[in-house]
Amino acid sequence: MISIVGLMAIAAYGLTAALQILVWNPLAAVPGATLDEIHEGLARRNESISLVAVLTWTSLGTLLALVVVLLTATRVISRLRTVVIVQLLILVLGAPMYFFASFSAGMALADAFFISGGDYTPWGGLLGLLSAAALICTLMVVIFRGRPGMRTART
Repeated sequence: MISIVGLMAIAAYGLTAALQILVWNPLAAVPGATLDEIHEGLARRNESISLVAVLTWTSLGTLLALVVVLLTATRVISRLRTVVIVQLLILVLGAPMYFFASFSAGMALADAFFISGGDYTPWGGLLGLLSAAALICTLMVVIFRGRPGMRTART
């Protein structure tokens, strides 16, 4: 069960990152323009936001979490603590994955519209905070580990 909850949380993180990069940030960066107008402006300056690159980077965590679910279902990973640590670490890695996914999109917007390439909405920062919180939780699980073998993971 915990592996499914982790998968859902990680998938939500990836979806939020993709929406931030592809929709919310461009709309906030170029106020008053529609997404079509933004993409036309990008094309006029020979810039683009690669849908494939963004979706590849933002789906990596979900794919890793799916592997954890499968390994848990087949009892390759049977300790609850291990599942929690691995899925928290996937959330921690969400921040650098978001950076890699959003960097070229931000630069394209900056070059095409003569603006800063940074985030214009709070969602990117929120994703970073979630990754930081996952790191703190990972450290807490590692430090305060309880009795070994207390529980087993279930899908």
